[in-house]
Amino acid sequence: MSIGVLALVTTVIWIVQIYELIKPEEKQDNRKIIVLMSFGCLLTTVLTVHLFQSFIGS
Repeated sequence: MSIGVLALVTTVIWIVQIYELIKPEEKQDNRKIIVLMSFGCLLTTVLTVHLFQSFIGS
């Protein structure tokens, strides 16, 4: 998977999570928030590692 596509997917995940957190508390889906947070953190970590590897490899 291209790193650009991964960055785009990560950005969309964080935006969807923000919209879920903006909702009133009664309408928030806690399970959805946890899943989005987990995948968002995982993909952000992958992007960060790739960034540092590209700096070191240069």
